[in-house]
Amino acid sequence: MDRLAIVVPCYNEEEVLKIASQALRGVLADLTAKNKIDSSSFILFVNDGSKDRTWELIEEEHRLYPAQVCGVKLAGNVGHQFALTAGLLTAMERSDVTVSIDADLQDDVNVIEEMIDKFHAGNDIVYGVRRERKTDTFFKRTTAQAFYKLMALMGVKTVYNHADFRLMSRRAVEQFSQYKETYLFLRGMMPLIGYQTDSVYYDRKERVAGESKYPLKKMLALAFNGISSFSVKPISMILGLGIVIIICSLFAAVYALISYFTGHVVPGWTSLILSIWFLGGLQLMAVGMVGQYIGKIYMEVKQRPRYNIETILESEQEQEAKDEL
Repeated sequence: MDRLAIVVPCYNEEEVLKIASQALRGVLADLTAKNKIDSSSFILFVNDGSKDRTWELIEEEHRLYPAQVCGVKLAGNVGHQFALTAGLLTAMERSDVTVSIDADLQDDVNVIEEMIDKFHAGNDIVYGVRRERKTDTFFKRTTAQAFYKLMALMGVKTVYNHADFRLMSRRAVEQFSQYKETYLFLRGMMPLIGYQTDSVYYDRKERVAGESKYPLKKMLALAFNGISSFSVKPISMILGLGIVIIICSLFAAVYALISYFTGHVVPGWTSLILSIWFLGGLQLMAVGMVGQYIGKIYMEVKQRPRYNIETILESEQEQEAKDEL
């Protein structure tokens, strides 16, 4: 029987943590009763440097349910993608299959059973995909759709309407662990693993409590990180734009010479100033874009640790096994 680990990254989730723990423990109990997972399966909460009582609540849940609730405390806030990675790699050595899900319970926990069924059917990665975005605001729905279209345009492979709700087999996580990037974009990395995949579809719910930890600023940063980590097309586009401007400047030079020799020279202060501003802005944008790529190279070559685990709360079985040793 396969041992399941449900990995839940948490940042300031004191309002929903107890609710999430109860719901996910119910999922484990149901799947165990149906003989679809091993009875030693567990939930792994990852505290991403929360400033509220999130870790205290994780410790409390672990004391109440030591066989089902485990925890990882990171030494500081490193961001959702790193926290999720820390959880996956920690769970990799302790489980046969993992499911990652956010603590806000907007993703439907009931489809985890369907994910397990598809895993037993031979799939190493099962994506949780939203059916539609009716619950989103017009702005969020429009920007999300634009994001996926832009990623496709830039040549980045992603699963449409999929975030970080997914199942991964142990060997898929082991393969993922070979990717050592400092700048993580998990939605783009998972399709690179290459094993057999499938999807389950669900309707996303309203957040149970608290506020979203992904405001517009973080979403834009995630989008740019995804594009710049998987594609060099922005640099190619700048090169193409430069070529277009050079061609336009040749036509402008011909026009200027004809005007000069025919005596129709008109003072062009306005056009000159506009040209200077435009070309100056274009150059700054080009330098800035190239600088972003160079900056990423700088961060990658230093090979600093992506996160630091301060504490791990293990299940009863693992504690007993260590005691025996």
